[in-house]
Amino acid sequence: MGTDPRHQLSSGNSASLLELARLFLKLGTVAFGGPPAHIAMMEDELVTRRGWLTREQFLDFIGAANLIPGPTSTEVAIYVGRVQGGWAGLLVAGSCFILPSSIMVAALGWAYVRYGALPQLAGVLYGIKPVVIALIVLAVVKLAGTAVKSTWLAVLGMFAVLAFALGTNELLVLAGGGVLAGFVYGFRSGRGEKPSSMPALLTVSGVSAGASAASAFSLGALFLVFLKIGAILFGGGYVLIALIRSDLVARLGWISERQLLDAVAMGQVTPGPISTAATFIGYVLGGFPGALVATIAMFLPAFFFVAISGPLVPRLRQSPLAGAMLDGVNVAALALITVVAWQLSHAAVVDWITLALAGGSFLLLIRYRVNSAWLVLGGVVLGAAKFWLRY
Repeated sequence: MGTDPRHQLSSGNSASLLELARLFLKLGTVAFGGPPAHIAMMEDELVTRRGWLTREQFLDFIGAANLIPGPTSTEVAIYVGRVQGGWAGLLVAGSCFILPSSIMVAALGWAYVRYGALPQLAGVLYGIKPVVIALIVLAVVKLAGTAVKSTWLAVLGMFAVLAFALGTNELLVLAGGGVLAGFVYGFRSGRGEKPSSMPALLTVSGVSAGASAASAFSLGALFLVFLKIGAILFGGGYVLIALIRSDLVARLGWISERQLLDAVAMGQVTPGPISTAATFIGYVLGGFPGALVATIAMFLPAFFFVAISGPLVPRLRQSPLAGAMLDGVNVAALALITVVAWQLSHAAVVDWITLALAGGSFLLLIRYRVNSAWLVLGGVVLGAAKFWLRY
């Protein structure tokens, strides 16, 4: 009787599949500003306005989403759908949150492929890219306050930065950070615990590391690349940039760093999860079929992990060893973001105007908390003005 999650966690007000679809289509259409903004909007709609969940239940979903790989805000939507509508609700809520942004990004991908060589679009992207760099740097600053919980983790993070800078495989460093943190916890606790109980999520990364070894482009290879990325995406949306760069730019050579920055910019200028950058890249590489394949592969692991993690999450959250290992993974992910921000800045900050735009955007973000959507719009205006004035 008590196995249905709608009976376990519902606060008393349940939703129909149609209501779930309407709400998450709305959120997917207007949720600019990244995961923190997405979660704030969900809390207002789900807890304050509709009373579908208590605040404590909503926080549980956020905590659960942070323990599994994938885009956090998307996974919160999937958790809510699972509780409110069962398996059908899981698919409806997650798909409806992803769909609006995916359609917008695919349309932008079409325009980019058709008109990308035109100076008008080049001017717009010229203004957006420095803002993207500022957003990544701000993410590093914010995440550092949460991830670097001790001197030991700071040291681990510095070694991870060095390893990434020297070209070490990102999966090896992420998994190594978790395993090493687990060993240190076991040594300090005096219990002799070994990190063999690390969630299978890291094992997935190791198993799938070689899944995309082919260098020739095909839709099948594209699916495997983004399926792997979606399955190991710890640390938030900006780790996605690092993983895409490692696979599609550095190893396979399917896209350039400029195209990667353009993909991130498209993800920023549209609402919904930044992971829809995969949709843009898929379109650039394979048209609408490529966009569809990349999108499905990118988000499929999130649905899978949410579906299987329900009974596991309470145990993981109560395990000090698992918590210590996840701390190690998070610090390594932060190091990865830091290195990639530095590498991508060379393609985004190309003159004094872009330097001023990146610095000014960072100041507005950290000092005045300006919504990122306004900054992206400002970058669009500045880039377009530069083109029209022929500066």
